[in-house]
Amino acid sequence: MKEKLFNRNFTLLILGQVSSLTGNLTLKFALSMYVLERTGSASLFAGLLAASMVPTILLSPFGGILADRADRRAVMAGLDTLSGLSVLLAALALPHGPDLAVIAALLILLSVLAAFESPTVQACVPQMLSGDNVLRGNAMVNQVQALASLATPFLGSLFYTAFGIRPVLWGAVACFFLTALFECFLRLPCPAPGPTAGLAALIRQDFALTLRFLRREQPAILGLLGLAALASMFIAGALVVGFPYLVRTVLGLSARHYGAAESAMGAAAILGGVLVSLLAGRMRPRHLSAVFSLVGLCLLAAGGVFLLPLGALGHYLALLVLFCGCQLGCSVFSICAATLIQSRTPAALMGKVMSCVFTLSMCAQPLGQLVYGFLFDRLAPPWVLLPSGLLLCAVGALSAGFFRRMEAPPAS
Repeated sequence: MKEKLFNRNFTLLILGQVSSLTGNLTLKFALSMYVLERTGSASLFAGLLAASMVPTILLSPFGGILADRADRRAVMAGLDTLSGLSVLLAALALPHGPDLAVIAALLILLSVLAAFESPTVQACVPQMLSGDNVLRGNAMVNQVQALASLATPFLGSLFYTAFGIRPVLWGAVACFFLTALFECFLRLPCPAPGPTAGLAALIRQDFALTLRFLRREQPAILGLLGLAALASMFIAGALVVGFPYLVRTVLGLSARHYGAAESAMGAAAILGGVLVSLLAGRMRPRHLSAVFSLVGLCLLAAGGVFLLPLGALGHYLALLVLFCGCQLGCSVFSICAATLIQSRTPAALMGKVMSCVFTLSMCAQPLGQLVYGFLFDRLAPPWVLLPSGLLLCAVGALSAGFFRRMEAPPAS
């Protein structure tokens, strides 16, 4: 009998993710508008966001240890409750204290909590599902994130414009508490009790165990992590920095053109998740090298577009199609790579290994943004995009044998 994707646990997890992401992303969007109105400085908020990413990057490995050592249901419910309480305290303190300091403290605290929650959520999917449904489940989580990213800027601007910042804070509090309520009803087995030791000894032991697993038992996962980080670096640089620069500065088009393109790329990310769900029974690791090459071909073609006399609107439409292709390919690759890593990782190490995935991605994205910002400031667009596309195509071709070898059953 075929197992249902939306069993009780997975349905509750998805409902919780919808509520949590809606509250979190709507809040962050409204806070950005509030800071910009108060200061008129985009760089100040960019600095706040950058500072708030640091705890997530540094603490995610410890979040993986917690995900494997503790009851994951209790961890998720507790962290969302703490997130709700943090926003509640910020809402109460905002009228009475230095508002920018309150917002900065809130962003950093939410970043700390996210470092512990993200590995736990990622580790739960293979615990709730099995077989091809693990791939479909990861695709569904990806689609929820993409849909939330599309909807929350509209919700944030609507509620902030109509009611101001404090009602948005109260709404985020309700979302976090609702998420914690959903998570309280999850039924997940508790981890087996491990040997008793001091906290420092446990942390050293878990880090050593994870490194030994990755280096000796599953070195292929290390290679896949490196490829995923490389993809994240290129896509973050080309899409997050390159595309708005090309649309607004090089082509001289309006913010409406860029906003429409952002929505189209969000739809492409959702389409990638749908595609993975539909092809779950036929997707194989060997196909990931072709996905890598497809993204490279899209960047090659995007560089070639600037060598053609198409005019600003023609260049824009061609770039829109090609960058949506990049976004679709990146979505497919990230979902399949995460599922492949989960399939080769024992349950006792799932949180720690998935925290490595999350941490590498978080580090690769700002690196890619810095590199591409530097390149686009100094080179014409074709001489940034053409070499990038060639490099990704070469990586796709050279990785074909690696992905074929990953089709062998994981070692027990």
